[in-house]
Amino acid sequence: MKKKIRVILITDGDGVAQHVVEELAVTLGLRCISASGGNPTPITGEEIVELLKTVHHDPVLVMFDDRGSSGKGFGEVAMEYVATHPEIEVLGAVAVASNTTGIVGIGVDECITGNGDIVDCSVDKSGYLKGGSGHKAIIAGDTVDVLNDLEIPFIVGVGDIGKMARADSIGRGAPITRKAIEEILKRSGIEYDRRAED
Repeated sequence: MKKKIRVILITDGDGVAQHVVEELAVTLGLRCISASGGNPTPITGEEIVELLKTVHHDPVLVMFDDRGSSGKGFGEVAMEYVATHPEIEVLGAVAVASNTTGIVGIGVDECITGNGDIVDCSVDKSGYLKGGSGHKAIIAGDTVDVLNDLEIPFIVGVGDIGKMARADSIGRGAPITRKAIEEILKRSGIEYDRRAED
């Protein structure tokens, strides 16, 4: 039986997020489908799967973006296709908060604040706590609602990738997004490159 390609879904794909995801893939010894970056997602789920079949090793970081659409946009349609493909194994998802209105949001397993703290409550686009402790952690973002219909083993919520009042800037090594990806890798029992860790 052919081994499935292991992927981590990232629900952001604008220019800043793409730069961060590409850099973290290199830093952590992972792969990244750069062509999935864009605002909105510029290629189809079918095209993403074909690109995934060409990678030399996994896990692979894949970006999806709806460009603020409250409905099921390009990013969510592509994500649904990739996540349900029989040759793909989804290890987890990094759910990114946005200011989009008219969305359901997704319950996540944990969130990471702009300070780098792992919490069991929600965070907003800036990485600030939202709703306080005792509330179920929900991430509201333009490309996250479809996650409710998918079987994702572990979901980590974060603020806006590469931003969060510069706390996640690429110049600082994008520590919040890095931690979210590492959390998924650790939960999956996957070894990764730790050389750049403090």
